[in-house]
Amino acid sequence: MRYLRAFGAFWWDFIVGDEPLLAIGAVLIVAAAAALVALGWPAWWLPPVAVVLLLVWSVVRATRSTMDKSPR
Repeated sequence: MRYLRAFGAFWWDFIVGDEPLLAIGAVLIVAAAAALVALGWPAWWLPPVAVVLLLVWSVVRATRSTMDKSPR
């Protein structure tokens, strides 16, 4: 049982890591692309655009929290 828990903890840390919102965003990107494909629309463009937007959002969010904590 200990090995199973360690295996699960590894994958949780590997996928979710420090930012669970990015993991949720990645799942939503894949789901949205799958929905577009199911509707017969091309979805090749969605993952790269959405990943770039997620990255920008994450960096802005991290720098804001860092700026709020720094002494002035």
